[in-house]
Amino acid sequence: MPELRLPITAPAAAGSRRHSRRLRRRCRLILLLVLSLSVLSLAYLSFSSHANLPIHAMHHGLSNRENLLKGNGQGYSPDVTNISMTKVELEPPKSRKKPHKRYAPCDIQFLPSVDDLVEPAHYGNFTQFSLSYILKEKVLLGNGFFEPVFGGHQSLGDREETYHAKDQTLHCGFVRGPDDYPSTGFDLDENDRRYMATCHVSVSSCIFRSSDYLRRPTKSRIGSYAKKNVCFVMFMDELTLATLSSEGHMPDGNGFIGLWRSVVVKNLPYEDMRRAGKVPKFLAYRLFPSAMYSIWLDSKLRLHADPMLIIEYFLWRKKAEYAISMHYDRFCVWEEILQNKRLNKCT
Repeated sequence: MPELRLPITAPAAAGSRRHSRRLRRRCRLILLLVLSLSVLSLAYLSFSSHANLPIHAMHHGLSNRENLLKGNGQGYSPDVTNISMTKVELEPPKSRKKPHKRYAPCDIQFLPSVDDLVEPAHYGNFTQFSLSYILKEKVLLGNGFFEPVFGGHQSLGDREETYHAKDQTLHCGFVRGPDDYPSTGFDLDENDRRYMATCHVSVSSCIFRSSDYLRRPTKSRIGSYAKKNVCFVMFMDELTLATLSSEGHMPDGNGFIGLWRSVVVKNLPYEDMRRAGKVPKFLAYRLFPSAMYSIWLDSKLRLHADPMLIIEYFLWRKKAEYAISMHYDRFCVWEEILQNKRLNKCT
């Protein structure tokens, strides 16, 4: 019986199907790669075209363009393809700091000379009363721990009494503890104390922790009487004295740097320079016990007028016992109190 052979085509058909599947898979991969490259290219072109233009600036630029077209009476089309993106110059952010106002010097009608000055015999509006000060405190009863402080331990009742103009003894700085306790601060040399006790008129200022420059009074505007009879005292600590000496402001044999008598303060009573500076500023009558008149000068200011002309204009001519400069920004005492609290000056 003859052999019958039939052609078998199944393996060939299966191979062709596998080949077509591989081809489709490769096409999909190539298409995905092309799409990815296209997206990355578009993103790069968009970023590089507006790299220096923030998103909010682009938005404002479109809004400004819309407002400009409307303002010119032209029709506005929402087709963004007709709008060219331009770089917008942004204004720098405004500082939150309140700008300081600048003021011109006040026009003060000083007398032309001190030659004819006559000190008034008395003021009719003065209330006569006597004050004495607590110089030393003993150990507080009922308190297990006692630490002497410069201002003393004043009760609320004691503080309330100090507001009344009457004969009394009160806390007013320079309070010492018992003999076996250390000093409470603001220690002065005895020679400086004796010098300040002889002053009838004082002009004082202070520089602590080398926080400012030494500004000497303008000698050409200070009369010969003031140079001989007015005490110009600059309080400073040892660090400030060393700094001034290195800058060429070396005190002479009597402790003078120009008109300023340098008085070195040891053991400042407060770590905060602002609080330490309040001692010579507010307690000049303790530092100059014989002075009838005292002028406080901020270390950032320079004295350009004769102190006797200042006293004549602000006190004698106006029959006043106290004169203070007006603050450049705040005019209410309660606003000043709030500002001191914000700056932590009252702690």
